[in-house]
Amino acid sequence: MKNIESLDEYFTVVRGSTPVVMLFSANWCPDCRFLDRFIDDVEKKYAGKIAMYKVDRDQFPELCETLDIMGIPSFVAYQNGNVLTRFVSKLRKTQAEVEAFLDDVLAKAEASHA
Repeated sequence: MKNIESLDEYFTVVRGSTPVVMLFSANWCPDCRFLDRFIDDVEKKYAGKIAMYKVDRDQFPELCETLDIMGIPSFVAYQNGNVLTRFVSKLRKTQAEVEAFLDDVLAKAEASHA
């Protein structure tokens, strides 16, 4: 998963027509590291349908505050610069929960085109 390196990159990426999911995490977060066990497989499963990026919470604290991301790992999905949906909590997330969230992202993205 590609890391966001700047706010400019973040705001450019979220404006795309393809759904984009930002994963907010930190290296020191054990629940974030738990995602490492399966997130690459999840990203491959949704490749071509959803673009996924990682945002280091410690590198962009003001952005996280603005987006009300108080717990990590958390996900925010965008399309055309608009938030489609969020999966924000401080709890550990399973592969099934992440995939259910991504399925919801695809449904909301499709509905926004209807």
